[in-house]
Amino acid sequence: MKAVAALLLVGMLILWAELPTGTAWSCPPVRFTCAVQNPQNQCLVDRHCPRGKKCCRSFCGRKCLSKPPSIPVSYG
Repeated sequence: MKAVAALLLVGMLILWAELPTGTAWSCPPVRFTCAVQNPQNQCLVDRHCPRGKKCCRSFCGRKCLSKPPSIPVSYG
């Protein structure tokens, strides 16, 4: 029984160590696209953007976007 618990603990530590640092968030959905055939892109992948920004598809091309602010929830 102790061996199973130790194995589970080691597995959890390995998974925890492999998690990326920072907060993960998704790009907002794009509902419309522009009529330009090859729109100019600001970036191609996340590492082309400044720290804290993400390369996302936008209305016309790819752009570096900041994380959208969280909307406060009020119950009342």
